[in-house]
Amino acid sequence: MKIVDVNPYTVLKTGFFCKISQKKCEGYQQKLKWLEARFAEGLRMKMLSLAEGGRGFIEYIPGEYAWRPVEASGYMFIHCLWVVGQSKRKGYASMLLEECLADAQRQRMNGVAMITSEGNWLVGKRFLFGEGFESVDSAPPTFELLVNKFNRAPLPSFPKDWDARMRRYGEGLTVIRTDQCPYIDEATGLAMEAAEEFGLKTRLVELRSCKDVREKAPTPYGVFSIVLNGKLLSYHYLTKKELYSRLEEALRNEKWIRQQKRKARPAAASSGKS
Repeated sequence: MKIVDVNPYTVLKTGFFCKISQKKCEGYQQKLKWLEARFAEGLRMKMLSLAEGGRGFIEYIPGEYAWRPVEASGYMFIHCLWVVGQSKRKGYASMLLEECLADAQRQRMNGVAMITSEGNWLVGKRFLFGEGFESVDSAPPTFELLVNKFNRAPLPSFPKDWDARMRRYGEGLTVIRTDQCPYIDEATGLAMEAAEEFGLKTRLVELRSCKDVREKAPTPYGVFSIVLNGKLLSYHYLTKKELYSRLEEALRNEKWIRQQKRKARPAAASSGKS
């Protein structure tokens, strides 16, 4: 399987994997502009040859420019590693990962890091454990920071203020987004539409730099989040059905909590009088 190098000189010809059949859509165009700006920061993308039936890619960047809220200076940081369809279980993910590891070694970096999750849109940790990675940090609800170390340099790490980051967005439904993924535009539209149907106050926050992501993202995924009343609703794309189901459940739970608090107040007052 040939691995295609996607770079500033080839990207218009080769395209990139996600939404490649919808090049005129807003999400694809946003990602294209985002990529063109990131290439100057050292971003690399390698893609399985579409001509040979390959379906997968890897995207990585020096850690100081990572669009994830991590401290990973001196490491190569993987944003995405995705192999799908008939390309799965053929060793192609390992091939793509090896490209990144070799690049990091040529640049004399300290190692390679990546965020994993047992949820959607991020690689599972089992695969990376088999490739020499180890877990060095974790964050709620199911995120882990994995590293393949080349030396004894300080390890990458997550921030520790996730609850404060969530509360910062206040009441209503807030979508925090970037242009790093071409599916984010559609996901944002669905979330804002759902919020309007539920009668929720809405807010859109656009993170326009890796510094914004490090300082303001409420989850380790960084580039997309839906926050409802200061609590995480989702960090990844949801179908309309999934989104409405989560909103109904979250709002129902909040209503029950408010009812329990109201019931507790008279009891507490009576206890104080006696």
